[in-house]
Amino acid sequence: MKISYLYEIVLFILLILLQVLLLNRISFFGIATPVLYLYFLLKLTMGRNFLYVIISGFLLGLAIDIFLNTPGMNAAATTIVAACRKPFMNLFFEKDEYDDFVPGIYTATGPFIRFTILMVSLHLTLLFFIESFTLFNLPATLLRIVSSSVISILLIFALDSFIFKRKRGEQV
Repeated sequence: MKISYLYEIVLFILLILLQVLLLNRISFFGIATPVLYLYFLLKLTMGRNFLYVIISGFLLGLAIDIFLNTPGMNAAATTIVAACRKPFMNLFFEKDEYDDFVPGIYTATGPFIRFTILMVSLHLTLLFFIESFTLFNLPATLLRIVSSSVISILLIFALDSFIFKRKRGEQV
């Protein structure tokens, strides 16, 4: 149990550093920016305490906001997504899954893909509408949401596939 908390702390720090130092400097055609830090919320076990998930989501968004000098935008979007995590998991994953179940691309492929698409799309929709705070240039905002979502989802699937194969390779 304590190993999982240590793993989560390391993942938390690594994802923040990766997002701040590398991914936020990448912009595809000035429109799409990959967002990988949401992977932390996706990989929490199903049985995590609701308050733990909310606080973790807030701290994750707050850390990104501090490094990127965005006043609470990421914290708000990530906290809302963290609050929606449990109902979305109940929607996609079976109820009889055990509490220590960690969603992943190889453990539950279909549900994990749908869950990831919904969570990333919700997060980026909230983030970009909070950032723009207007419906004046709606097509440009929607284009940013869709393109960033596609890139982020593909990046999350690639990372999850890499980590799983790495762990599987170490056990053999």
